Amino acid sequence: MTRRLTTAATLATAATLALRALGWTVRLDASNLRDLPDPLHGRLPPTTPIIYTFWHNQILAATLFFQRRGIVVMTSLSRDGDIIAEVIRRFGFGAARGSATRGSAAALKAMVKAIRRGADAAFTIDGPKGPRYRAKEGAAMLASLSGAPIQPVCIVTERHWTLNTWDRFRVPKPFTVGRVFYGQPIWVRRGAAEEEIAAATAQLQAELDALLRAWEARRPQGAAKGEVMLESPALAAAEALPKAETVSKTETE
Repeated sequence: MTRRLTTAATLATAATLALRALGWTVRLDASNLRDLPDPLHGRLPPTTPIIYTFWHNQILAATLFFQRRGIVVMTSLSRDGDIIAEVIRRFGFGAARGSATRGSAAALKAMVKAIRRGADAAFTIDGPKGPRYRAKEGAAMLASLSGAPIQPVCIVTERHWTLNTWDRFRVPKPFTVGRVFYGQPIWVRRGAAEEEIAAATAQLQAELDALLRAWEARRPQGAAKGEVMLESPALAAAEALPKAETVSKTETE
């Protein structure tokens, strides 16, 4: 166990240095949010604990944008989770350890406690293993348990590398510009019934789909040489359709 933690700390140090170096070159532009009372809280009062939600492939850009705010996120109990938890702690996040297959209930309880203390929380809403661009019910469940609203977020970079992973993970290219888009906050009644959780998740899906479409409408036509294009909204919508497999309500990240 000690050796595992030592290895995780070493890898986390390397990952942290690389991400910080990249962060120094990336400009995250939230100017389109300037009509909102608070660029981070959007239309909600700054004292309101918030559950931020975004797609799994936007993790790096979101880490740079939301760093040093004490936001609590769920990370798995795996070895990869050890590394991720250590990295995000160094960027000023909190880690609630658990995943869809192990420890999800305990992690949700930890996130509820953090929210009740006034902290924000965050979900990669199609994680940890997809399907890509399909919202799951974890954020709505947390909103029902905690009373905090869900804030849909889309953080995209004009130029990025796309990895050959299930989520088409995006690594921002140095000196690129990132854009931040917020959807409408979603409130879920405390102790919501199963149908209400499903309805809130469907609303979240629609908001996140709309944010991607909004980005596509704003970006210049065509792409610079070497730029990796975003997936089309049509593909995103197709992959967001319900699949045959059953997904647990506690399948969150």
